[in-house]
Amino acid sequence: MIRARLVIVLVGLLVAFQRPSGEEVLRQIDRNMFAETRIVVSEMIIHGRRETRTVVARSWQRGTTDALTEYLAPARERGTKMLKLSDNLWTYTPSTDRIILISGNMLRQSLMGSDLSYEDMMEDPRLEHSYAATVSGTDTVDGRKCWLLDLTANREGLAYHTRRVWVDTERLVPLREDLYAKGGRLLKTMRLGNVTALGGRWLPKHVLYKDVLKEGEGTEFVIDSVEFDAPIADYLLSKAALRK
Repeated sequence: MIRARLVIVLVGLLVAFQRPSGEEVLRQIDRNMFAETRIVVSEMIIHGRRETRTVVARSWQRGTTDALTEYLAPARERGTKMLKLSDNLWTYTPSTDRIILISGNMLRQSLMGSDLSYEDMMEDPRLEHSYAATVSGTDTVDGRKCWLLDLTANREGLAYHTRRVWVDTERLVPLREDLYAKGGRLLKTMRLGNVTALGGRWLPKHVLYKDVLKEGEGTEFVIDSVEFDAPIADYLLSKAALRK
């Protein structure tokens, strides 16, 4: 009887730690990281070759396609805005009172001297929309057991053709990510931390981005506050909002 019970317990443990499908893990990541709307106040700490500077912003995000970001600090960036509507991206600078469409090779340029590009801003935040996934093994990041998730682009035009993601097996959020070009060259790395329970989900509130082709210590992205599924007025997600 004791042996039978032990077998049942062991089988239960094996099932609990059974390797999931890549699609299942992607679905859980998106469930944690995505919301129909988000209002986020954040800091972008840019560690350049000569100086470190902090840019504070508020963003209104709806779905996967529409977002407005307004920069609040420092003073020289205050009032600058960036608007994403579907496949289009515009920036507005109050000092010149100009709205500029960011397209073509301009999308590969650095965002305010950071390790992020405008192209990063255009990526679909829902990974399952753009990648096929395979769980290739397990590893440990910061003492947390992780699934090793290998992603391959399922359509053309993405900034990163392949990605390797270390996903916390319990909380199902990424803790580390390596991003590659189509030829296999490593382009960027991400380390995610300060994972916090918010609104019935787990969310990393700190991300360190590193463009491996650039000098410097990378760019930190810190979430100061976030509201999920909050109402967002339609006018905020329109070109008219850039000059308001």
